[in-house]
Amino acid sequence: MLLQLIKEKIKEFFDARYLVPYLMLAVVLCVLIWRIFDLQIVRGSDYQEEFTLISKKELRVPGVRGNIYDRNGVLLAYNELAYSVTITDTIESGNGKNEKLNNIIINMIRLIEKNGDELICDFGIYVDEDNNYCFAVEGAQKDRFLADIYGRKSPNDLLYSERIANPDEIMEFLSSDKKFGIGSYASNGEKNTGFFPMMGFTKEEILKIAIVRYQLSLNSFQKYIATTVATDVNEKTVAYIMENSDTLQGVSIVEEAVRRYDHSVYFSQIIGYTGRISPSEYETYSAQSDNYDTSDYVGKTGIEYSCESYLQGVKGSETVFVDKLGRVMESVDEKLPVAGNDIYLTIDADLQMAVYHLLEQKIAGILVSHLVDAKTLEQKGRDRKIPVYDVYAALYGNNVIDLKHMSMPYAGENEKAVYAAFLEKQAAVLERLREEMSSSNTAYQNLSSELKEYESFIISMLSSDNYGVIKASEIDENDETYLAWKVKETISIRDYLMYCISKQWVDTLKLSLSSEYADAEEIYAAIVDYTIERLKYNTDFSKRLYKYMLLQDMINGRQSCMILWEQDVIQADTSTIDALKVGAISAYSFIYDEIENLKITPSQLGLEPCSGSAVINDPNTGEVLALVSYPGYDNNRLANNADSAYLAKLTQDKSKPLWNNATQQRTAPGSCFKPVTSVAGVMEGVITPSSIIKCDGIFTKLDKPHKCWVSPGAHGNLTLSEAIQHSCNCYYYEVGYRLANDGSGYNDHVGIEKIQKYAQMFGLGEKTGIEVTESESQISDRLPVDSAIGQGTHNYTTVALSRYISAVANSGTVYDLSLIHEIRSANDECIYYFMPKIHNTISLDASLWDAIHTGLRKVVEGKHYFKVEGLDAAGKTGTAQEANNKPNHALFIGYAPYNDPKVAIAIRIANGYSSDNAAMTACECLKYYFGINDAEELITGTASDAASTTGGD
Repeated sequence: MLLQLIKEKIKEFFDARYLVPYLMLAVVLCVLIWRIFDLQIVRGSDYQEEFTLISKKELRVPGVRGNIYDRNGVLLAYNELAYSVTITDTIESGNGKNEKLNNIIINMIRLIEKNGDELICDFGIYVDEDNNYCFAVEGAQKDRFLADIYGRKSPNDLLYSERIANPDEIMEFLSSDKKFGIGSYASNGEKNTGFFPMMGFTKEEILKIAIVRYQLSLNSFQKYIATTVATDVNEKTVAYIMENSDTLQGVSIVEEAVRRYDHSVYFSQIIGYTGRISPSEYETYSAQSDNYDTSDYVGKTGIEYSCESYLQGVKGSETVFVDKLGRVMESVDEKLPVAGNDIYLTIDADLQMAVYHLLEQKIAGILVSHLVDAKTLEQKGRDRKIPVYDVYAALYGNNVIDLKHMSMPYAGENEKAVYAAFLEKQAAVLERLREEMSSSNTAYQNLSSELKEYESFIISMLSSDNYGVIKASEIDENDETYLAWKVKETISIRDYLMYCISKQWVDTLKLSLSSEYADAEEIYAAIVDYTIERLKYNTDFSKRLYKYMLLQDMINGRQSCMILWEQDVIQADTSTIDALKVGAISAYSFIYDEIENLKITPSQLGLEPCSGSAVINDPNTGEVLALVSYPGYDNNRLANNADSAYLAKLTQDKSKPLWNNATQQRTAPGSCFKPVTSVAGVMEGVITPSSIIKCDGIFTKLDKPHKCWVSPGAHGNLTLSEAIQHSCNCYYYEVGYRLANDGSGYNDHVGIEKIQKYAQMFGLGEKTGIEVTESESQISDRLPVDSAIGQGTHNYTTVALSRYISAVANSGTVYDLSLIHEIRSANDECIYYFMPKIHNTISLDASLWDAIHTGLRKVVEGKHYFKVEGLDAAGKTGTAQEANNKPNHALFIGYAPYNDPKVAIAIRIANGYSSDNAAMTACECLKYYFGINDAEELITGTASDAASTTGGD
């Protein structure tokens, strides 16, 4: 029976109906047995790796970055889980690797961008709107970038050719077969037979491939560490990547935390942003802690940078088994990461945002109050009007109007008309410049103002890092011919460039020359050709053409306003646009209304004024309640995917949004400094609080007469409090003069030393302790008489002035300022709590403090806009002079309530004309803080009234 059964089963096995299923079952069993056996080999013996499909790797899992809140728990910076695209280099080294890896990368990039997502472009080079490679960094940052690209430990180790390399040369280097081999390959079917660098791809594609390859190279010593190439991608991208995984070797979809910022424009200067760690940052951080990898994200600016050690989470770890394609097959020995600490700022978010709006409204009010319907004006002095044609030119010059959009087939009617006029102007100007450079040979001083601007631009362009034809670093700035061009303006552009050639200040490798032995004339001809060709596609040059097109009536204000509507920069109802079209509304009235209603903001125009700052702090602790820098920027666009083009645009913006005006901008304090001079005068015994000094409207004890701001009037006899109240320059000129008396006569050095001594007592001349980048204020080092009224060479930040007036408000305690209120761990344990830190104290007689406080109170009582029930403030205005052809800076420092100060405030509006503009803004901020007016009454979304005068102190 048994034998019969075996025979039947054998017969059944070979039956066609059962053969296939049995064979399939046998194969599956064999694979499973082999898989288990092979896994055991890998786990038990690393030296067997090369004979298996599986490798064992130790991976580290990032800890989630801590959140950032305001003092009341309003969330400002946080993380969200989102899908990211990563890539691991799994291509074996050898012939063909570059081609294979580059093809995977470009296919990945195209899939990402096909669905509206973007590649991370945190790189020192970007492609501008003219399709040119340009540096996204400058100065020390550019030097560090070059060192990283060329594999040098320090910028000091760069070769000369590397140090002066322009973006085109860097991209050629990265694309070469010595580096990433980005280009076209020829083959005979079996192996590559030729390589054509930078062929077969667009400039954008070459750059993006290079960025990914560069980031992969940073992980080359950790082969299975994935590099994130795109974050926060949408579900379509996820599906496309997964569907094409068979052709995208090493590309994966993972869930990662991405950084988010709420209310970004208001807080960008405080919080900053995160970005991918650079080689130099990794070197620094890894020397301090083993918690960092080359794929990490770290704080780049602001609190994100200064509190990196608190915010960065602690890594976890796991052991993974991956196949030869880099895919994770199994993970074991998991150690969970620990989230970073949460930071609570001293800032009140509502106050911060309100002050930002109030500052913007005031700056807009100053602009419209000085706007006039004119092309140009012959103006002298600081009380300057703003011709409306400056506004039209700013629309083109500061990227409000998209110049590239005007050349597109879908451009609007006015866009097309203006662009046609531009092409005509461009052709005429380029022909004229070629003639001037080739044959006319006109000395610079004899050129028209238009041609002067063009030729200055040409030399600047040729000397820039992005072009590098002229070796700017090698120029002897004391050379007579250089001075003849730069200062005396007595030679032509041809004379200057020919001299540069003779001095070997020209890098001929940047030019297209028929021979390396070309003579000077051939080199010069190549420079001319190079210049004209580059000007055709240079947007910055085009902006200059649009300015002169407006002045020469080739285009007009109405067209410019219509383009704003055609490009959706502004929204306007049909009736208004129809009226503008037919001239029922003038272009002047239209643009005036747009600025007044903040549809076009001061920061967009970049005219003076376009920036400002405000700092509000508790004078009894040093906690900063608001630190406002106008304008701000969207730090979300610089975190995560790191938009290099956006960063470059911010860098070029004339309103300088990346600059923290509260902590980095420095100007003279003007009359805000007079309380310091008061203290110096009394403490040095040259005056008393009751001393009488007479103001005749002019101070004549020095060789050069010094006028009081009230001249030709005069203040007459004044005590110290009255001198502060009326901000009398002559009173303080006399105090400065007396301070400089060394017993035998006037001594400049003696006077300055005394002023410096008391300025230092109030914390001026050094940093305040604030936890973001801060410029060090500068106490004047010459001219004691001028310095006594806050001029001389004084240069102070707004935050330094805020600390100074806080010390006045509390009668002598100088606190270090802080933005950090509390730090709490992921387990909600308090690991840091703010405690006031006293920097120093100032001991003065009560009578002197009383005299100063009384004078500051009278200043505010004399301002009609401060006559507000419930607001008892004290303060000092300051009008600081910078240049005779620019509006004065407007400043105000103060505190409230007068008898029991709870807040101190410092406001600066750069080129804000009158100190009253700063004081009016401070008054509105204090009304908001103390709840005297509802927010809706103060924050109207329209320009606020500006001061009618430019003087006053």
